[in-house]
Amino acid sequence: MDRSPDPAQTDAEPGIRSSPPDGGSVPYAGGGRHEHRWLILAVIGLAQLMVVLDATIVNIALPSAQQDLGFSDGNRQWIVTAYSLAFGSLLLLGGRIADLVGRKAVFLTGLIGFAVASALGGAATSFEMLVAARALQGAFGALLAPAALSLLTTTFTDPKERAKAFGIYGAIAGAGGAVGLLLGGVLTEYLDWRWCLFVNLAFAAFAFLGGLRLLHGGRPADRPKLDVPGTILVSAGLFCIVYGFSNAETHDWSSFATWGFLVIGALLLAAFAWFETRAAHPLLPLRVPLDRDRGASYLAMFIAGAGMFGVFLFLTYYLQQILEFSPVQTGVAFLPMVACMIFSSMVTQNSLAPKFGPKPIVPLGMALAVGAMIWLTFLDIDSTYAGHVLPPTMVMGLGMGMIFATAMNLATSGIATHDAGVASAMVNTSQQVGGSIGTALLNTLATTAATSYLVGKRPTPLVRAQAAIESYSTAYWWSAAFFGVGFIVTLLLYRPGAPKVMSGEGATHM
Repeated sequence: MDRSPDPAQTDAEPGIRSSPPDGGSVPYAGGGRHEHRWLILAVIGLAQLMVVLDATIVNIALPSAQQDLGFSDGNRQWIVTAYSLAFGSLLLLGGRIADLVGRKAVFLTGLIGFAVASALGGAATSFEMLVAARALQGAFGALLAPAALSLLTTTFTDPKERAKAFGIYGAIAGAGGAVGLLLGGVLTEYLDWRWCLFVNLAFAAFAFLGGLRLLHGGRPADRPKLDVPGTILVSAGLFCIVYGFSNAETHDWSSFATWGFLVIGALLLAAFAWFETRAAHPLLPLRVPLDRDRGASYLAMFIAGAGMFGVFLFLTYYLQQILEFSPVQTGVAFLPMVACMIFSSMVTQNSLAPKFGPKPIVPLGMALAVGAMIWLTFLDIDSTYAGHVLPPTMVMGLGMGMIFATAMNLATSGIATHDAGVASAMVNTSQQVGGSIGTALLNTLATTAATSYLVGKRPTPLVRAQAAIESYSTAYWWSAAFFGVGFIVTLLLYRPGAPKVMSGEGATHM
């Protein structure tokens, strides 16, 4: 199939070319030269790690925070939901602001804001203060995440170097949740739950100093104008979608707080898509998601985000409630999966993707995830970590590495410089909204399975444990179904062969 680049996707700055043979610096779209591009990757990776691990590190701290601040079980979900609402609904706006104002400025602003919000959360004296701090974290995270990814996109323009960079970045994005579990367990067990938030100040400080010294402006000369109506429509739509699915965890699906907001959100997003075809300066130019490979990558991130919660959420419950692991032991238990994810990301991006392209790689990653999830359904009360938990999680890590690194690379490859921010924001939006939907659906299905199992049975400790196993197994089966859909979708949508931006033939553009 013809892979000649679409002019709408390749109008990058004219100065960009592949890196010289001696490994020297690469011309930079925002001005200057990337003589320290691998240090820039470290800075961007550190910022991304902070954002990603924050989602799980706070989960570990929740029981201690609840006891300390005295809020109810019903209010507990808002510590997580406040972050996801702000983050998910503002990501596209954050990406476009990066295109408008300049990626360095937005990146540094996001770091400062995230650190201040984390400090407020760590010092919280009430439930309301903690929720407000989490919402503020989400808002600044929505600035930081797309700016970080678009900086990576404009920094690494040579296909071989870009493959290595996205292999590392994809591993960070995929493994950050497991690192958060480990770090959260250590901080909660040996210090205090508040340090799960205070630790972000250290991450932010190192990333800020590195970014201030190393990054260039990154603001394109042909800056787009802000699409205010589109911004309002998509932000409100994403808010309603995330809010509706979040309510599914505490309300019945028949509640208006669930289905009502989901319907309103879907209508607002449909209106947004319609408006973008007519806007003079669209927030999300449809050429960005309608590219076949890029659209498939966004769907892959969405599905992987939904399915991954079947591992992190329910396997965490299994390890702590059934195998009686401590928070620290639980975090350590995920490290082999993280190692496999890193290994898979690097091998995929450096060796496989440039030769074969995404079509065999991402579907294979989905298939491995399906197998891992089905394998996990065999866990029972008498299972052991080494014999029954470790093998499927390692297979899961291999699959996730193939999906995340490849999808992130393709989602931002060949994009026009002035669209890099919003294209990067779509990656994070896909993963975030997918995670929110996955959490709500899997929690509801798992709870229903446990309740059904207990009907007519005496609730002894053994029966309750078996009911928990039944709920986890249900979640794993549904996660396997998510990844099965991902296998079909990516197999059908991705074009065969390696894109020029991956193989090196298209090194003359971004």
